[in-house]
Amino acid sequence: MSLGEPQLTILMPCLNEAETLADCIRKAQTSLLSLGISGEVLIADNGSRDGSQEIAEKLGARVVPVVEKGYGQALRGGVAAARGHWIIMGDADDSYDFSSLGPFVEKLRAGDDLVMGCRMPWGGGTVLPGAMPWKHRWIGNPVLSFIGRLFFRCPVTDFHCGLRGFRKDAFEKMDMRTTGMEFASEMVIKATLKGLKISEVPITLHPDGRSRPPHLRSWRDGWRHLRFMMLFCPRWLFLIPGMVLAGAGGILLFLLAFGPMFLGRVRLDINSMLVAAMMLLIGFQLLYSAVFLRIYGFTQGFLPDQPDLRHLLRKITLEKGVIAGLLVGAAGFFLLLSAFGSWMKTGFGTLDPVASARQVVPAVTLLALGVQVVFGSFFLSSLGINRPVD
Repeated sequence: MSLGEPQLTILMPCLNEAETLADCIRKAQTSLLSLGISGEVLIADNGSRDGSQEIAEKLGARVVPVVEKGYGQALRGGVAAARGHWIIMGDADDSYDFSSLGPFVEKLRAGDDLVMGCRMPWGGGTVLPGAMPWKHRWIGNPVLSFIGRLFFRCPVTDFHCGLRGFRKDAFEKMDMRTTGMEFASEMVIKATLKGLKISEVPITLHPDGRSRPPHLRSWRDGWRHLRFMMLFCPRWLFLIPGMVLAGAGGILLFLLAFGPMFLGRVRLDINSMLVAAMMLLIGFQLLYSAVFLRIYGFTQGFLPDQPDLRHLLRKITLEKGVIAGLLVGAAGFFLLLSAFGSWMKTGFGTLDPVASARQVVPAVTLLALGVQVVFGSFFLSSLGINRPVD
């Protein structure tokens, strides 16, 4: 850090925040003075039309226009323009107290890469009356935070707190990609996956100081967070359901090919065999999808380098996949030929529907499975054309 360069940037994304922006800037400036730290207040303006830019400039804040729309875009533009070695970001709606940033600075001085604020009481924070809608406090935030901890083992209680601090060089390692509200989730997930040092400090959430509704749309943005986390962790969305469906379906289909089964007083037969075949095919497709998403996330920079995945890709080549698919399809074809032979022996007349189904259902299932493997192998190969495998 060169002489005269600010050590801390207090970053606020802004879209028509004229009602509350001045108070936020003054509190941030007070915090810099009380902490005795060189810093700047930076407003990443996302196209305000209410005079927010003029308010910020009159108070001595630096304004950076960000043309691309979106919460994530505004923050990415602001971080790129930040001069500070450390950055503390927070919304400009006066719900966060920018005059109380000492705990964040202490953690950053101690070497932490990402310091999250925690608003929730079970994490030591405080939510003042009227500061958070009940559906956010008791449904949205707890559920999404739990999923984040479960899927990614993130050491964070309040996954979506908007007040957070980080080192600028750590942010660059995260390689952020999203442009909307899911930016908040991506930051915590990327920091966890890349092994960055994460800590959490309790904060107080105040009621929104604006007279207009917030930019956040509860169900739409909640779904965007959930969708991002599920797609970012195919283990829970695809891999585990796929293993269960393919395993159960394959075993059941194999057993029913030799005759009916009885589970107590319940008789499983041809209809159950059809259901088992469906389970096997859907399960296998989910397993392939899990692999597709892992490779896509790896090659596009959403996921960190994964030696186990690269080792697997070296072993599973296009040629091996095509050969495996052809072998599976050939097994189904020969079973189908056997069923055709049985039909031919009757002079192409009426067959016992149950007996013939025990041959035909496994045959067409294996044929379909073989086709999935062959074409899935080609798709898998196309996804990884530019991947580093050595």
